[in-house]
Amino acid sequence: MVMERAPSARNNRLTLSPSENIDAIHDRLGIDKLWEANDLPTPPRHPSHLTHQPHSSSLRDTTSDDVTVVGDANPAARATMPWDTTTGAAMEFVRKRGLVLKKSYEECRRITALFSKTFYMGTTLFSEKKRRAIWAIYTWCRRTDDLVDGPRANDKGNELRRVLADWETRLEDIFRGKGRDALDLALVDTIANYPELSISPFQDMIKGMMMDIEQSTFETFDDLYLYCYRVAGTVGLMTLPIMGTLEPGRQSMMEATKPALALGIAQQLTNILRDVGEDRLRGRIYLPLEDLRRFNYTEEDLMNCVLDSRYKNLMKFEIARARRYYRQAQKGIALLDEESQLAVQASLDMYSQILDEIEENGYDNFNRRAYVSKTKKLLTVPISYMRTRQSQAWQPFLMAAESVMGIRRDV
Repeated sequence: MVMERAPSARNNRLTLSPSENIDAIHDRLGIDKLWEANDLPTPPRHPSHLTHQPHSSSLRDTTSDDVTVVGDANPAARATMPWDTTTGAAMEFVRKRGLVLKKSYEECRRITALFSKTFYMGTTLFSEKKRRAIWAIYTWCRRTDDLVDGPRANDKGNELRRVLADWETRLEDIFRGKGRDALDLALVDTIANYPELSISPFQDMIKGMMMDIEQSTFETFDDLYLYCYRVAGTVGLMTLPIMGTLEPGRQSMMEATKPALALGIAQQLTNILRDVGEDRLRGRIYLPLEDLRRFNYTEEDLMNCVLDSRYKNLMKFEIARARRYYRQAQKGIALLDEESQLAVQASLDMYSQILDEIEENGYDNFNRRAYVSKTKKLLTVPISYMRTRQSQAWQPFLMAAESVMGIRRDV
């Protein structure tokens, strides 16, 4: 597992290698151990404590797929027990559970579309089963993030720590098949459909929320990388079992892990660069302080929105770093199940274009929010499709489309 606490700026400082080799960073943080055998618990598909109780209206009782229909299979039983009404109750239970679950997934879809338009557009390219599962996971992540960025954001004390501890207990209940509300039910159902899902990345995301409580700056890139892993790289681990790999088996899944992590890191770095101005208003600086010093730019300069050559060079440096992670992620797309490749490629392409917009805005992310228009996102999908094709016959068409759209070939 990754380390329990963020490295201190003064103590136990991790050494940043000039090449920022992803393998070296993972070795230092212990991320590779996530996929060892003892770290992949398989949740019970049909928990024994959730057997069907026909006359209960509790939502917690409706999270099981174990619906035993009594008195229907044996005609003799019906003849000797004509008063048996269990069959009707069971069918009503199935119907109500299906309705609640359908509404739950629809609400997860709505939340995903509302809070992450680019991510949502990418998910629509999955099959229905996969996109519903990813919406359920995104909604859990969104709710987790809201614990520290919502109404409780100003509470940095023990109360918020207690809330996060209770949230982790609730997560453990979800992996045991028990949900406290309808949104939990969607994730319970997703875990039942994809038993390969591990609780570990979900727990690590909660640790990332704790980092938001405990620190508002990051001394080194290693410090920031750990944070990015916890709040975004974990999403790659959560969704990888849903996307699947081209070749079945644990080895293929492990090979796809680093690119999946890299995509989460790249997207979180993109968020950080896009939101410098907004984070400044909340008293947070996510850019590594060692990078500010590298360009002789101070925290005070950032808080005062100083946009000069020093800051522009700092942004160029950070954008180049983010693009390196996008390139690492790109290498893993061919490892994914063919059905998932287009959705992930499109998500990568659309999100990385935010970096292009920051450049187009003259690196002014204090006053101008970089965003990609819906039209451009839609026009990107055919390019993403061609990028997933293995045949060289597609290359001339791809190059022409990229030129017309002004899209970078190197992400």
